[in-house]
Amino acid sequence: MPELPEVESVRRGLEPYVLGARLDDVQVLRDRAVRRQAGGAAQFEGWARGRTVVGTDRRGKFLWLVLDDGSAVTVHLGMSGQLRIEHPGTAPGRHTRAVFELGNGHAVHFNDQRTFGWVWATEMVDSAGKRVPVPARDIAPDLLEPGLDVVALAHRMRRSRSAVKRVLLNQNVVSGIGNIYADEMLWAARVDGKTPADEVSVRRLAKLLREGQRVLLAALDAGGTSFDSLYVHVNGESGYFDRSLNAYGRAGQPCARCGTPIVREQFMNRSSYLCPRCQR
Repeated sequence: MPELPEVESVRRGLEPYVLGARLDDVQVLRDRAVRRQAGGAAQFEGWARGRTVVGTDRRGKFLWLVLDDGSAVTVHLGMSGQLRIEHPGTAPGRHTRAVFELGNGHAVHFNDQRTFGWVWATEMVDSAGKRVPVPARDIAPDLLEPGLDVVALAHRMRRSRSAVKRVLLNQNVVSGIGNIYADEMLWAARVDGKTPADEVSVRRLAKLLREGQRVLLAALDAGGTSFDSLYVHVNGESGYFDRSLNAYGRAGQPCARCGTPIVREQFMNRSSYLCPRCQR
């Protein structure tokens, strides 16, 4: 599933094409893409059609287009969602779920092979010091939001008895982190993700979060992590942060710090990768 760096890369790539553009036509090609919209495809299309995009934004794994009436079109990429820039009139592909025809000579196609993603037109509300669409109201700020208090977040994490990695993956505590970047930041901070959060000092948790910020920024500079063709930028190109991963997916390969082979363990029905020497 695309995580914060991948979603932010998509938002940055999308913005030059949509900012200031009028949504001349909006078409939903599969109802599942608007399953969260109370009025279905008709309401979504009617809400967005004719509006002008005045901004783009993101929190965690949610990105949205801010419309000129103060509402927003929110997009969640799910596991395989893509926002692709196309020429107007380009025929929808096999996996195209919605099409936005822009008044500036471009079109945006929402493609989603596995159909876990969605689009949703809603009002915007205040949440944790930021205007966000209703779907993003209940998730926590992410590590790259301006003004984030890392120490306060570390104190909050330490109140939990759950494993540190489970806390990092909880979008109600800190948003945008998934399996890949959790493993990377835990490796960088030399923390075993199975350790209960209340057994880790606030100072070490704060270090973990700062390492997380560094990892996310490095991944963003590389355009995110692509393991297959399902995650691509708006122009179809892939990110290349996978070349810089130190833990995730490197089972059996030597740790970049100490040379000990990275191990793969089961955690929350998924794989975790760590160095058994550095992350004791």
